[in-house]
Amino acid sequence: MKRMMMILGAILVTIPICTAELEAQTSDVSTGLRPFFERYDADRGNLDRFYSIPLSKNDHQRKLDFYKEQLAELGKIDFAGLSRDGQVDYLLLRNEIIHTRKRSIREAALDAEVLALLPFRDPIVEQLESHRRLETADGKKVAAHMEDIEGLISAAHSRLEGSLKEARKTWDKDKASRAHRRVRDLDRAVTRWFRFYNGYSPLFSWWVKRPAGRVNEGLNKYAQLIKEQLVDRAIKKPAGPDGLVGNPIGAEKLLEALEREMIAYTPAELVKIAEKEFAWCDREMARASRELGFGDDWRKAQGHVKNLHVKPGDQPRLIKELALEAEKFLEERKLLTIPPLCKETWRIQMMSADRQRVNPYFTGGEVISVSFPTDEMAHKDKLMSMRGNNIHFSRATVHHELIPGHHLQGFMTARYRAYRRRFNTPFWTEGWALYWEMRLWDLDFPKSPEDRIGMLFWRKHRCARIIFSLGFHLGTMKAGEAVDFLVKRVGHERRNATAEVRRSIQGGYSPLYQAAYMLGALQIRALQRKLVGSGRMTDRQFHDAVLRQNSIPIEMLRAALDTDVKLASDFKARWRFGKDGASR
Repeated sequence: MKRMMMILGAILVTIPICTAELEAQTSDVSTGLRPFFERYDADRGNLDRFYSIPLSKNDHQRKLDFYKEQLAELGKIDFAGLSRDGQVDYLLLRNEIIHTRKRSIREAALDAEVLALLPFRDPIVEQLESHRRLETADGKKVAAHMEDIEGLISAAHSRLEGSLKEARKTWDKDKASRAHRRVRDLDRAVTRWFRFYNGYSPLFSWWVKRPAGRVNEGLNKYAQLIKEQLVDRAIKKPAGPDGLVGNPIGAEKLLEALEREMIAYTPAELVKIAEKEFAWCDREMARASRELGFGDDWRKAQGHVKNLHVKPGDQPRLIKELALEAEKFLEERKLLTIPPLCKETWRIQMMSADRQRVNPYFTGGEVISVSFPTDEMAHKDKLMSMRGNNIHFSRATVHHELIPGHHLQGFMTARYRAYRRRFNTPFWTEGWALYWEMRLWDLDFPKSPEDRIGMLFWRKHRCARIIFSLGFHLGTMKAGEAVDFLVKRVGHERRNATAEVRRSIQGGYSPLYQAAYMLGALQIRALQRKLVGSGRMTDRQFHDAVLRQNSIPIEMLRAALDTDVKLASDFKARWRFGKDGASR
């Protein structure tokens, strides 16, 4: 026993212990709502797996009933009796349930718009629901039912084929694409249904194999007809590899998305905020340009900075140097706690030429993916990539992607209130990383006018993202105009501007993602100015607290940290953060 204690003591001595980390771990207690979260997730998972028949009205209604039941159960909790953290959890879950239910209703409404193209939906769903209830299947009757369905599919195919000219006017690309997806969904569901019996119920197989196969064949041909004649014909093929195609979502969906993110502004108001921030950036850019001897011609000054890049092959060395510089700056000023393991475990990988068509700059997290020319790129693309990832632009990117940005965020969210990661929002994720670009600017992190131009390039880019992404979804700015806007107002290389717009509109990101960088940063900065500026928290306390709340809407982060915010079970976002977070 004595020997074992000596060994254990030796092990403990070798483990570096951070006092701030231990204090945080002991204070990170459960709010009492975690069992509710876990039960909600488990119940929802069961329902989603069981009620999975495409286009089933009964399945849709059962899920709506579930969300209603969950809100009622949540309402039985004594909100006033919860801790502050518990109240925040309550409001986060309430917000998610409300908007998940709204999304389900919206999806069902969109499905309803295409049912005229799917007159065979009901009998297929009826058969699938009967099977799910484990009702005895009479092969002879089922075969007759399948033949009836085949007839409906064949008739629908003939009607569409005979009226294609009119159909192309009636069915736009979005609706036709949805109809095509739903036919494919039904086809797969019928295949799964028949496999259940095939080979296990010989008499059923004898009766149903051919008619079920004919249904699958009919659905497949009908889906192909919709795709070829309504979907593909409706899409204007982009000319060349840089053609841009996207789907604006419209004002109504933008407002719903803002409500879900607890942003109490209209899209038009957010554009005005972006324009004010843009004006600040323009003034600072002109000041840096004059210091470099270019007068007010910021384009020449920026062109000078773009040519200050490392030679091919040297970018990983530069990334390492910039990462260590940022870590040292943060720790010397005691701005936040950086766990030793977090500093130890980030990695670098090089980005492929193909991926750089969508991501012309770095992406980050535990792995920072470096965008720099490859030998397979065209000569002009190599030059634009080097200019776009120059030393001073990169200096404002590395800390955004690693520490204190995305790598530190990912490290902390895996360890503190991890159950909140379901509420993941770009306003917290990207807002935090951009907030640090702003905070480091205020702390004189840029050492030279070139550094300031590098940081300002990204600040201007974040302003532009609000303007062009919201403009695109509102229908006031086309994709090509967005590319021109980035080139003229921010100073992007055209190749890189095209890639940025492509990433924004092609559907891989939420419609508010690009706007979330600047808006989230302004929210966090407004909160920091109040809590740290008033002396209620130190910088380190504030920044550590933000990370340990996990990725949640900034309105809820404010509710968690600022006790001046009054909370109620029917809380609604009303925070007007624009003025308090504005650049000065």
